[in-house]
Amino acid sequence: MTAVLKMEGITKRFSRVTANDDVTIELQKGEIHALLGENGAGKSTLMNCLYGMYQPDEGSIYVNGEKVNIRNSEDAIKHGIGMVHQHFMLISQLTVTENIILGLKSRREPLLDLKNAEKEIQKLSDQYRFDVDPRALIKDLPVGIQQRVEIMKVLYRKADILILDEATAVLTPQEVEELFKVVRQLAKEGKSIFMIVHKLEEVMEVCDTVTVLRDGKLVGNVKVSETSTRELAKMMVGREVILDCDKKPCEPKEVALTVKDLVVTNKHGKNVVNGVSFDIRKGEILGIAGVDGNGQIELSEAITGLSGYKSGKILVNGEEVPHHNTRNFIEKNVSHIPQDRQHTGLVMEFNIKENLVLQKFCDEPFCRFGILNQRMIQTHAEELIHRFNIKTAGTDVETNTLSGGNQQKVILAREISRNPEILVAVQPTRGLDIGATEFVRKQILEQRDKGAAVLLVSTELDEILSLSDRIAIIHKGKFMGVVVNGEVTIEEIGLMMAGIKKAS
Repeated sequence: MTAVLKMEGITKRFSRVTANDDVTIELQKGEIHALLGENGAGKSTLMNCLYGMYQPDEGSIYVNGEKVNIRNSEDAIKHGIGMVHQHFMLISQLTVTENIILGLKSRREPLLDLKNAEKEIQKLSDQYRFDVDPRALIKDLPVGIQQRVEIMKVLYRKADILILDEATAVLTPQEVEELFKVVRQLAKEGKSIFMIVHKLEEVMEVCDTVTVLRDGKLVGNVKVSETSTRELAKMMVGREVILDCDKKPCEPKEVALTVKDLVVTNKHGKNVVNGVSFDIRKGEILGIAGVDGNGQIELSEAITGLSGYKSGKILVNGEEVPHHNTRNFIEKNVSHIPQDRQHTGLVMEFNIKENLVLQKFCDEPFCRFGILNQRMIQTHAEELIHRFNIKTAGTDVETNTLSGGNQQKVILAREISRNPEILVAVQPTRGLDIGATEFVRKQILEQRDKGAAVLLVSTELDEILSLSDRIAIIHKGKFMGVVVNGEVTIEEIGLMMAGIKKAS
């Protein structure tokens, strides 16, 4: 049987880095095919070659057995190939319909035909049970619905081959389940799907076949029914991966962070954090468990000075810190791994070495008498790139060219290299592969063991359970209880997350 798509001998180089090295891969009709590999393994590059965003240096692409030349995304769309990018390509001020038809010719040129387009998009939404209003503004939609709009853009253009690039990286567990239902329905209708995936459990749950890349090279291609998460992890990383954290008991010392009766409001004046109080001691990890959108992000941003708060107090080592001033928290040696690495954690247009000194560029040894010490900045960057295994061609590489996992490692390197007294880590492994996740979790535990007070915010319950010494469960901006890890069941935590019960 002829494959719907074949990429044969694809090689793509960027300066001194070979991102794809003689990769051959096939996609069958109605197949859900996972692309698996560590961050920087070449998965997105390979799919960008297929979608015409990059031109391969060597190799050929065949669609339904016919060799094709894909010079840009327009060529890809003509051949029935559509791509949903990890970071959505939507204009927030426009409606769903306006975003979906953007760039397409109208049947009523030079006028728009919004009415008919809305009808077609509503039909598409009903067909796949997307529950998307064609007239809604993108800025008013939650992330999961925005992703559905991206999928509708591809389907509206009659794509038969879909590329989903890290589609679950920004979704809650519930939204992931909804996405998988859509993917299965698309495959049942004869669509063929490439999924760039990081979580092995997701590969096992939704995919038929998996291709593993490592350092740009093809490691293997296996049927999901004939493999296991352990085998896939070993193929990805090239060694046995420890999926469970080896954590020794914590030895808490004096209180480092105190939050008293904190109330935080959103832009509409509604309380999203409602009277929260807690302490974290040096040498312990307090995990905050909760379904996304229950106030944990607003809480973390208030604690790190990114946003203000209505009332309450935040004390670092017993001293109150004025709110809405990140510099105050930095000077108190509070480090922050934010949820959104691209908008909050990094300056994407800066290179790696510049991002690694963002908070310290005006201090010695990186600056003296107002003049940057480029030699020290360079040495500092080289040391951290080596220590944190950041995959890059050099310190001058722009951060926006790195994979998501390597961008996260830049933030981790910068924040941990400060030897913080308090570390606030928000979704620290979201969108990371299994090797990078293992590395990040070890680093967080290492900070605890060095005496840092760690606040961990994660919607991944397994991550909370693996790393935390105590767990605070948040629901609608309030703590349902703070429990010692291991003294309550997962079921009890789940009930508290749903607001059904409080800790006894």
